[in-house]
Amino acid sequence: MALPRITSPHATGSNRTQQVMLQVLLATVPGILALTWLFGAGTLFNLLWASLCALGFEAALLAARKRPLAFFLKDYSALVTAVLLALALPPYSPWWLTLIACGFAIGFGKQLYGGLGQNPFNPAMVGYVVVLISFPVEMTSWPAPHGVAALDGLKHILGIASLPDGWAQATALDALKVNKSLTIDELRAANPAFGHFGGAGSEAVNLAFLAGGLYLLHKRLITWHAPLGMLAALFVMSLLFWNGSGSDSNGSPLFHLLTGATMLGAFFIVTDPVSGATSNRGRLVFGIGVGVLVYVIRTWGGYPDAVAFAVLLMNLAAPTIDYYTRPRSYGHRKPNSGFKLGE
Repeated sequence: MALPRITSPHATGSNRTQQVMLQVLLATVPGILALTWLFGAGTLFNLLWASLCALGFEAALLAARKRPLAFFLKDYSALVTAVLLALALPPYSPWWLTLIACGFAIGFGKQLYGGLGQNPFNPAMVGYVVVLISFPVEMTSWPAPHGVAALDGLKHILGIASLPDGWAQATALDALKVNKSLTIDELRAANPAFGHFGGAGSEAVNLAFLAGGLYLLHKRLITWHAPLGMLAALFVMSLLFWNGSGSDSNGSPLFHLLTGATMLGAFFIVTDPVSGATSNRGRLVFGIGVGVLVYVIRTWGGYPDAVAFAVLLMNLAAPTIDYYTRPRSYGHRKPNSGFKLGE
């Protein structure tokens, strides 16, 4: 008989993990509403299908490992992974793309290491990176804002019909990366993917996720260290290497803050308590590392939006960060603080 691995505390009462996960899901609502308003029902289709896939994979792997299904499914961690992954995928993604992403997120990002609390990498970002590397065309097929009919989108998800002409467009990060001759003003005038400061639509989406992140901070479910570290580092890097509005511009600080998955990454990804650093000082260092890597990969790397790659690289560094940023134990002096042997 397989005994359930249930961690302390064992007192009866509300499930703390479940409550936290529900609050995180609630904080994503502003972003979900913004994405749905801009891109139609594709985001809702993604959310529904990703949730079913993630819960199905979670249940199957728990059964294979002879773990109690109800106990682990009720913590909603698989649902949070599904929601974050669905929000990162392009709206109206093909059904098989979401299925593969969820399979790798739950199987290789979470259950392979023993389940919740033992995964060294962020599961949602594992699934995202796998499909981004494997299917770059589908992962860059973002629809134009307010330009998608729900029925046509559903047909594309099911593989019945292909994307109509004019649906998909290059994102602002894509357009800026391949631009060689146009100034920023000319690029913004010629490319509908650009908005006022960032990408068209992504400005509102990033502000919506910022609102959700502030809610998590207000509820004290996350600390400010990792989000501030990431956003501040991204701002400083983009300011240092911002060369105006010429054809060789890398984008302004506001452009990088309000484009792509910046705010989603800052408040919902780098704040993962399992795969990130554990101390407040470590979280700050972790966030700074993510912000620097996001800019480096966006500007000089091969992928325009680099949040997932930056997070996974810093996940590798999290144990080292923890080692060097461990807080002093209560009642013990700091090393080299004048304490001598024999005192």
